[in-house]
Amino acid sequence: MSRWVPCKRREFIRRLRKLGFDGPYSGTRHQFMVYEGHRMSVPSNAEYSVPQLRMMLDEVEDIIGRSVSVDEWNRL
Repeated sequence: MSRWVPCKRREFIRRLRKLGFDGPYSGTRHQFMVYEGHRMSVPSNAEYSVPQLRMMLDEVEDIIGRSVSVDEWNRL
């Protein structure tokens, strides 16, 4: 069984694109990505810690309407 590991910002954006997000687009303070009219802010950190990654993936799951498992995330 896999476990959550920190993720680089560039890799996070690449994986969101594979899930169907567009962007990133420039916003006022943060860049954001779009999925069917929903906006998700993408912090400018170079790397996301596991707690921050889980928090952002919870938001992704709400937007896309399904859960993303550890194994699926690592395969993207």
